[in-house]
Amino acid sequence: MKNKFIKSTLILIIGGFFTKMLGMIIKIVLTRLIGTEGIGLYSMIMPTFMLLNSIAQLGLPTALNVLIASDKYNNKNLVFTSILISLSIDILIIVFLIVSCSFLSNNLLNDNRLTLGLLSIGFVLPFITISNCLRSYFFAKQRMYPHVITNIIEDFVKLIFIIIGIPFFLSKGIEYAVAFVILSNIFCELSSIIIFIFLMPNFKCKTKELKPNKKNIKELFKIALPTTGSRLIGSIGYFLEPIIITFVLLKIGYTNNFIVNEYGIINGYVMQLVLLPSFFTGAISQALIPIVSKNYTKGNYKYISKKIKQAIFFSLLIGIPATIIFELFPHILLKFLFNTNKGIEYIKVIAPICLLHYIQSPISSSLQAMGSAKISMIGTLIGMILRTFTLFVISFFKIGLWSLLIATSVNIVFVTLFDLYNVNRILKKHPN
Repeated sequence: MKNKFIKSTLILIIGGFFTKMLGMIIKIVLTRLIGTEGIGLYSMIMPTFMLLNSIAQLGLPTALNVLIASDKYNNKNLVFTSILISLSIDILIIVFLIVSCSFLSNNLLNDNRLTLGLLSIGFVLPFITISNCLRSYFFAKQRMYPHVITNIIEDFVKLIFIIIGIPFFLSKGIEYAVAFVILSNIFCELSSIIIFIFLMPNFKCKTKELKPNKKNIKELFKIALPTTGSRLIGSIGYFLEPIIITFVLLKIGYTNNFIVNEYGIINGYVMQLVLLPSFFTGAISQALIPIVSKNYTKGNYKYISKKIKQAIFFSLLIGIPATIIFELFPHILLKFLFNTNKGIEYIKVIAPICLLHYIQSPISSSLQAMGSAKISMIGTLIGMILRTFTLFVISFFKIGLWSLLIATSVNIVFVTLFDLYNVNRILKKHPN
């Protein structure tokens, strides 16, 4: 037990290193194929993608992780029940997008080239739903190899499709190329689903295991709703982000071309670079959830405290050297990775703030695993309100997209400190 967390974390980090390298290759190829304008359009769609993905999953993968790790329930029934619930929501989202994608692109995002990309989201979500539910089963069982294997294969599949498909669709128009990039996720997730099913032990199920169980549904929603509330709040904030930026900046005199390009620089180059370490800290968080959940049920609070501190230490061990590199050599990294020198000043400002973001994930995951997802949701809600309000107000100051960097920094600082305070408060109630 004592070594399992470290072993699981190391597997995820080593696997994460390879997948992150493949991910960076994908981003480099993607950036060079569709350019800053294409990245800008893609980035404008992503907040909507994140919001709809949060709604579709409804926090069920996290709930699955916690419940399966507790060893109290029929695991197969939990997995199938979660998939059925999520797929039902996916169908509603697809209908919604078919009806409203034109309105969203023309009236809220102010660019009709986004219509096809928005429509494409609906057809990707069912595959993400099934893949993430199956993935949570293996996380809960602390079997990290399937996660690592599927991530690597997903990236290979995506890279192949992007290299082959983008030049073809780009000849039809940049909006078709952006839509294809989103649709390529179908093939990535499908490859993961096949592998997960193949590796699932004793996959044969009894008929009653396939039917939704009322007790299991209740337990799933007990964890899932507060968890998805937290993610949904964050996703709503990001959904509003491009809407606020385009509304305010167009109103005060900036051109749509300037907004799309600068938004592409920040989200396509700057944030992609400074958030590289967050993949590894995310892996640490995934390994931490079943450990904290199981030991919190048993009352091993001192052990939980030790593991959370260990997770923060590992996160900083990765984050601090990365931040120093980002500060000293941003021009080299941008040129090497994206063949551009745009975004250097943005990186120098946001990189130190992201140190707090790196430790935010394990802290937030610990709150959820200790049954305090509601507290995490409150912190996310306040952080989102602060971020949205700051973005709206600062955007009127005619400082371009610097308003986005300032609002993002405010959110990171508040949410991280809020969650850290509450983790300490909960653990101090149980000194042992």
